[in-house]
Amino acid sequence: MVDKNGFLLAVMVSVANVHDSKAALLLMMKLRYLLIPLEVILADGGYRGKIIDEIKIKFNYIIQIVMRSDKKVKEFKPIHKRWIIERTFSWFNNDRRLCRDYELLMESSENMVKLSAIKLLLNKI
Repeated sequence: MVDKNGFLLAVMVSVANVHDSKAALLLMMKLRYLLIPLEVILADGGYRGKIIDEIKIKFNYIIQIVMRSDKKVKEFKPIHKRWIIERTFSWFNNDRRLCRDYELLMESSENMVKLSAIKLLLNKI
């Protein structure tokens, strides 16, 4: 999860057979534990359904789904606000340890993402 500038707020790595929408509740628990004051969270279409109501009830966060329109347009237009997370992923891909899956443990993968985020913030100073 990143803020509106693309800087890391929280990270959670899960096994590959768990869909992101299932792991979202664990990420929301982590956000609450870190005392990050959020009101609205933008998410892609994979987070539609019961998970929105569940997060609203348990954590009082509002999830807004950002999706592309179904219109067939021949020109490229970035989807409103969705480019923020995609840009952050591209920043992380510049690090050798994050461009491939080198880590054996999920904890070490999370720590590599955190180190990369720290490097990005230090480069902005």
